[in-house]
Amino acid sequence: MKLRYTLLATALSCALATPAFAAAHPLKSVGVAVGDLANPFFVAISKGAEEVAKQLGGPGVKVTTVSSKYDLNTQVGQIENFIANKVDIILINASDPKGIAPVLKKARAAGIAVVAVDVGAEGADATVMSDNSMAGEEACKYLVKKLNGKGNVVIVNGPPVTAVISRVSGCKKVLAAAPGIKLLSFNQDGRGSRDGGMEIMANLLTAQKKIDAVFAINDPTAIGAELAIKQAGRSDVKLITSVDGAPDAEGALKNKKGLFAASAAQNPYLMAQKAVRIGFDILNGKRPAQPVVLIPTPLVTQDNVASYTGWAKH
Repeated sequence: MKLRYTLLATALSCALATPAFAAAHPLKSVGVAVGDLANPFFVAISKGAEEVAKQLGGPGVKVTTVSSKYDLNTQVGQIENFIANKVDIILINASDPKGIAPVLKKARAAGIAVVAVDVGAEGADATVMSDNSMAGEEACKYLVKKLNGKGNVVIVNGPPVTAVISRVSGCKKVLAAAPGIKLLSFNQDGRGSRDGGMEIMANLLTAQKKIDAVFAINDPTAIGAELAIKQAGRSDVKLITSVDGAPDAEGALKNKKGLFAASAAQNPYLMAQKAVRIGFDILNGKRPAQPVVLIPTPLVTQDNVASYTGWAKH
């Protein structure tokens, strides 16, 4: 049976439910501020936002996506530009969930609907994100199962945003419930990137004589970690799990001889689509029943990757 995102069909079925011409506040422009466009996850967010924005407002809707490289000052300046350009909706992937609050308050005061995506942001009208606690739990349950409940584990952490914090907390909860598991490290920041994952994993391999498994906070980090393990020629590491279900992870999971064993799958395309629709409703006086929308994160493994539908658009 193919993996499906249970919310996808419902979300997409209402794509044209509110014709743009009938809206009290028509949609003309959307600003999307993400962490790093070198990560395909954020590229998918941009594409998902653009698709739905044009459905709601017509082909003339302008969608502008910018990348902060996780720098707060850069992102504040980007939001200021969105305010100056009088966008209708801002989708914000906050580099600093607390530090971004003042400029988001300013955006809302200017009549802009602000929706946080992927991570929480103080001052946003609403938030759409993966169930990140579930993601960390599922990835680490699989890790513990494959280790038969015994072994040394490291976590390659990431930027201190809400999504990453929840993933690590979910994983640590599972590991703590397995008395045969020893967590050697959990606070090293791989910056959510392949290079960062490679660097941190190389350091951990130098510091630790025996590591049985790795949990990485996203797929780029995991792929970097696997490269470091291979370069070090370490045969003690048995598997790596992570979060994203990204296209690169699909390829890695199909390599049955590789260390990449599982990824709790997000759907950034769906995340952005729902965020734009919520923002459009807010513009037109309809606030969401729940301020935080969580999207499930099913586990993709070497065993079921052949039936995985990926970051589906439809």
